[in-house]
Amino acid sequence: MILKELQSLKINGIVILSTKRKRGYDIFAPLTSIFAKIGIYGVNSNLATAIRTMVVVIMAWGMVFLTNGQKEISGISRKSWIFLILSGLATGASWLCYYKALQTGEVSKVVPIDKLSVVFTLIFAFLLLREPFTIKSFLGCALITTGTIVLLF
Repeated sequence: MILKELQSLKINGIVILSTKRKRGYDIFAPLTSIFAKIGIYGVNSNLATAIRTMVVVIMAWGMVFLTNGQKEISGISRKSWIFLILSGLATGASWLCYYKALQTGEVSKVVPIDKLSVVFTLIFAFLLLREPFTIKSFLGCALITTGTIVLLF
Protein backbone atom coordinates (compact mmCIF):
# COMPACT_ATOMS: atom_id res chain seq x y z
CA MET A 1 0.00 0.00 0.00
CA ILE A 2 1.31 3.45 -0.92
CA LEU A 3 0.41 4.91 2.50
CA LYS A 4 2.69 2.45 4.30
CA GLU A 5 5.61 3.52 2.12
CA LEU A 6 4.79 7.20 2.50
CA GLN A 7 6.40 8.64 5.63
CA SER A 8 4.77 12.06 5.27
CA LEU A 9 3.09 14.31 2.76
CA LYS A 10 4.20 17.92 2.90
CA ILE A 11 2.72 20.88 1.07
CA ASN A 12 4.80 24.05 1.30
CA GLY A 13 6.61 22.58 4.30
CA ILE A 14 3.40 21.81 6.22
CA VAL A 15 2.88 18.15 7.11
CA ILE A 16 -0.60 17.29 5.86
CA LEU A 17 -0.36 13.54 6.35
CA SER A 18 2.14 11.68 8.45
CA THR A 19 2.33 7.99 9.21
CA LYS A 20 4.60 8.90 12.10
CA ARG A 21 1.88 11.03 13.71
CA LYS A 22 -0.75 8.35 13.16
CA ARG A 23 -2.68 10.63 10.84
CA GLY A 24 -3.24 13.96 12.48
CA TYR A 25 -4.65 16.83 10.52
CA ASP A 26 -6.27 14.67 7.84
CA ILE A 27 -8.46 13.02 10.49
CA PHE A 28 -8.96 15.76 13.10
CA ALA A 29 -9.86 18.63 10.75
CA PRO A 30 -12.93 16.95 9.22
CA LEU A 31 -14.08 15.71 12.62
CA THR A 32 -14.24 19.27 13.95
CA SER A 33 -17.14 20.07 11.61
CA ILE A 34 -18.97 16.81 12.28
CA PHE A 35 -18.58 17.04 16.07
CA ALA A 36 -19.54 20.72 16.00
CA LYS A 37 -22.72 20.08 14.01
CA ILE A 38 -23.78 17.36 16.44
CA GLY A 39 -22.79 19.37 19.53
CA ILE A 40 -24.34 22.66 18.49
CA TYR A 41 -27.87 21.26 18.31
CA GLY A 42 -30.00 23.30 20.71
CA VAL A 43 -27.04 25.42 21.86
CA ASN A 44 -26.53 29.13 21.17
CA SER A 45 -23.84 29.32 18.47
CA ASN A 46 -21.88 31.99 20.37
CA LEU A 47 -21.86 29.85 23.51
CA ALA A 48 -20.76 26.82 21.48
CA THR A 49 -17.91 28.85 19.99
CA ALA A 50 -16.84 29.99 23.47
CA ILE A 51 -16.81 26.40 24.76
CA ARG A 52 -14.78 25.24 21.75
CA THR A 53 -12.39 28.16 22.20
CA MET A 54 -11.90 27.34 25.88
CA VAL A 55 -10.91 23.78 24.95
CA VAL A 56 -8.51 25.04 22.26
CA VAL A 57 -6.93 27.51 24.72
CA ILE A 58 -6.36 24.77 27.29
CA MET A 59 -4.85 22.46 24.67
CA ALA A 60 -2.65 25.20 23.17
CA TRP A 61 -1.27 26.33 26.53
CA GLY A 62 -0.80 22.72 27.50
CA MET A 63 1.43 22.25 24.46
CA VAL A 64 3.31 25.47 25.26
CA PHE A 65 4.15 24.23 28.76
CA LEU A 66 4.79 20.67 27.58
CA THR A 67 7.40 21.95 25.11
CA ASN A 68 8.73 24.62 27.50
CA GLY A 69 7.74 27.37 25.07
CA GLN A 70 6.60 29.77 27.80
CA LYS A 71 10.22 30.88 28.21
CA GLU A 72 10.01 32.62 24.82
CA ILE A 73 7.13 34.99 25.69
CA SER A 74 9.38 37.88 26.75
CA GLY A 75 11.21 37.73 23.41
CA ILE A 76 8.12 38.33 21.28
CA SER A 77 8.36 41.66 19.44
CA ARG A 78 5.71 44.38 19.58
CA LYS A 79 4.94 43.84 15.89
CA SER A 80 4.44 40.10 16.47
CA TRP A 81 2.14 40.81 19.44
CA ILE A 82 0.03 43.18 17.33
CA PHE A 83 -0.33 40.74 14.43
CA LEU A 84 -0.93 37.72 16.67
CA ILE A 85 -3.71 39.67 18.40
CA LEU A 86 -5.17 40.71 15.04
CA SER A 87 -4.97 37.07 13.93
CA GLY A 88 -6.79 36.03 17.11
CA LEU A 89 -9.54 38.59 16.47
CA ALA A 90 -9.91 37.35 12.88
CA THR A 91 -10.00 33.75 14.12
CA GLY A 92 -12.66 34.59 16.69
CA ALA A 93 -14.82 36.36 14.11
CA SER A 94 -14.35 33.47 11.68
CA TRP A 95 -15.31 30.86 14.29
CA LEU A 96 -18.41 32.82 15.36
CA CYS A 97 -19.58 33.01 11.75
CA TYR A 98 -18.69 29.37 11.10
CA TYR A 99 -20.63 28.09 14.10
CA LYS A 100 -23.68 30.17 13.20
CA ALA A 101 -23.53 28.78 9.67
CA LEU A 102 -23.17 25.22 11.02
CA GLN A 103 -26.13 25.74 13.30
CA THR A 104 -28.41 26.93 10.53
CA GLY A 105 -27.04 25.04 7.53
CA GLU A 106 -25.92 21.64 6.32
CA VAL A 107 -22.32 20.64 7.01
CA SER A 108 -22.02 19.53 3.38
CA LYS A 109 -22.78 23.10 2.28
CA VAL A 110 -21.03 25.07 5.03
CA VAL A 111 -17.65 23.33 4.82
CA PRO A 112 -17.07 23.90 1.08
CA ILE A 113 -17.85 27.59 1.54
CA ASP A 114 -15.46 27.66 4.50
CA LYS A 115 -12.72 26.15 2.34
CA LEU A 116 -13.04 29.04 -0.11
CA SER A 117 -10.87 30.81 2.46
CA VAL A 118 -7.93 29.11 0.72
CA VAL A 119 -8.69 31.14 -2.40
CA PHE A 120 -8.97 34.39 -0.45
CA THR A 121 -5.80 33.58 1.50
CA LEU A 122 -3.83 33.18 -1.74
CA ILE A 123 -5.24 36.46 -3.08
CA PHE A 124 -4.50 38.33 0.17
CA ALA A 125 -1.00 36.80 0.30
CA PHE A 126 -0.39 38.16 -3.20
CA LEU A 127 -1.85 41.62 -2.48
CA LEU A 128 -0.62 42.18 1.09
CA LEU A 129 2.50 40.02 1.43
CA ARG A 130 3.62 40.27 -2.19
CA GLU A 131 3.85 36.49 -2.46
CA PRO A 132 3.94 35.21 -6.04
CA PHE A 133 0.65 34.34 -7.69
CA THR A 134 1.64 31.78 -10.28
CA ILE A 135 -0.28 29.84 -12.88
CA LYS A 136 -0.34 27.00 -10.34
CA SER A 137 -1.92 29.37 -7.78
CA PHE A 138 -4.47 30.51 -10.32
CA LEU A 139 -5.36 26.96 -11.35
CA GLY A 140 -5.64 25.88 -7.70
CA CYS A 141 -7.97 28.79 -6.94
CA ALA A 142 -10.05 28.03 -10.02
CA LEU A 143 -10.34 24.35 -9.08
CA ILE A 144 -11.28 25.10 -5.46
CA THR A 145 -13.88 27.63 -6.61
CA THR A 146 -15.26 25.22 -9.20
CA GLY A 147 -15.35 22.40 -6.66
CA THR A 148 -17.21 24.60 -4.20
CA ILE A 149 -19.81 25.52 -6.83
CA VAL A 150 -20.25 21.86 -7.79
CA LEU A 151 -20.77 20.85 -4.14
CA LEU A 152 -23.28 23.64 -3.54
CA PHE A 153 -25.52 23.04 -6.55
